[in-house]
Amino acid sequence: MFPVTSSHRLWWTELRRRICLTQPVLSRQHFEHIHIRVGDRAELSRAFTQTDVVTFSQLTGDVNPLHLNEDFAKHTKFGKTIVHGVLINGLISALLGTKMPGPGCVFLSQEIKFPAPLYIGEMVLASAEVKKLKRFIAIIAVSCFVIESKKTVMEGWVKVMIPEAPKS
Repeated sequence: MFPVTSSHRLWWTELRRRICLTQPVLSRQHFEHIHIRVGDRAELSRAFTQTDVVTFSQLTGDVNPLHLNEDFAKHTKFGKTIVHGVLINGLISALLGTKMPGPGCVFLSQEIKFPAPLYIGEMVLASAEVKKLKRFIAIIAVSCFVIESKKTVMEGWVKVMIPEAPKS
């Protein structure tokens, strides 16, 4: 009898082989871990403009009139146009990728909710706090709230892979 090997195992073996062949060979001593600790926090603020929303709509194809058409939006429960939730979530991506953990971190998963709308022109503060660390994985609580009214417009958590940086 011939041994049976699943196609998934063959695929995974081939993928690992290709990754190993395409990655530079560096020993562990050439890298140092970027250090973050439980309790570390970072913040980023921004007010989205109508131009930001229109540009985002053009890039993604999300042309929902709730975001673009004041006449349409004024007849909804929101009363006026609102910023795309995914655009708000982009602030979290910017915060994690530029401030903490910083360049090279990779989003692995997220769970978020949008308890209230963000209106165009409102100044929003995005914040992140490391809640749990396990090896190269961080669980980070995230939120965005309107600075003036303290209204929370997004909250949840993300799981990110913490990067390693070459030693200088």
